[in-house]
Amino acid sequence: MIITKTPFRMSFFGGGTDMEEYFKENKGAVISTTIDKYCYVNVRHLPRFFDYSTEVAYSRTEKVNSVDEIEHPLIRNIMKMLDMHEIRLTYEADLPARSGLGTSSSFAVGMLLAFYALEGKYVSKKQLADEAIYVERVLCGEAGGWQDQVAAAYGGFNKILFDENGYTVKPIIISPERKKQLNDNLMMFFTGFTRFSSEVQKVNNQTSFEEKKEKLKKMYSMVDEAEQILCDKNRDLDDFGRLLDVSWKLKKQTGKGISTSNIDILYDRGINAGALGGKLLGAGGGGFLVFYVQPEKQESVIEAMNDLMYIPFEFENDGTSVIHYSPETYEPETNKVIKKVKKR
Repeated sequence: MIITKTPFRMSFFGGGTDMEEYFKENKGAVISTTIDKYCYVNVRHLPRFFDYSTEVAYSRTEKVNSVDEIEHPLIRNIMKMLDMHEIRLTYEADLPARSGLGTSSSFAVGMLLAFYALEGKYVSKKQLADEAIYVERVLCGEAGGWQDQVAAAYGGFNKILFDENGYTVKPIIISPERKKQLNDNLMMFFTGFTRFSSEVQKVNNQTSFEEKKEKLKKMYSMVDEAEQILCDKNRDLDDFGRLLDVSWKLKKQTGKGISTSNIDILYDRGINAGALGGKLLGAGGGGFLVFYVQPEKQESVIEAMNDLMYIPFEFENDGTSVIHYSPETYEPETNKVIKKVKKR
């Protein structure tokens, strides 16, 4: 049996510039961190006592006799790609799916790591990220960028650069005290709305690429500005929050699915209560709102958002990992030798 633990990510700046159609020509960059909210993937080979050969459990349970029968596209495609059979897989998570924290990509990364560990194979964080991108964007045909898979695999507070050659992960060097101050000034609330990121991306793609390009270039330029704020101890850290507000207003102009009237009302409520800035996490349309709030204003913001669930969190640094490893010996059914017990 293998259990993996994979963090969810929180993206601050540059979202949208991690789309392949953009960064292959223009270069992209994002600033993101992983947080102490995780998904857990438990896999083992299914004992041969049942009238089905594979069982997968997520928000529903599927019991099938062929990998091709699995309805969940991510599970089906990863199992086919890695030639996995006779599996029992269980997915659990600290936070709901389709909420803007890259949950699908964390699931993909965690599942890949679990399957490789089940076969006793070492796999690098880069290979996990690369294969998760391939499965989601190519095999599953889901629209979206590359940052979620990279963040889930590597973990930590990073600036991720994208260009025609792929991506580079650059850890952001920030003092522990300043990093804690930033963490303490960020507040996350669950809107109660969930959505499929790929569906939101399809709506956003109705806006022409040329229309979005200039706005994405401005958002790309904010990544360096945000990094300077974080790394220069002489800069006012509150400028990070103010820059979030500028970036969010710009991002809303890049697609019709980014925000809704309800999200706008909630965001304005947080700002009016004292938040310096914030954003909706993920592709848009729902999920989690994050605000940058000075300590003395946080009680007011919590009161203003009292109909939403407040989710405290901490930054994490490890990325995906195996937290339980009990290797199994597995022989395909065709090679199984059945020993008959002679009657006395």
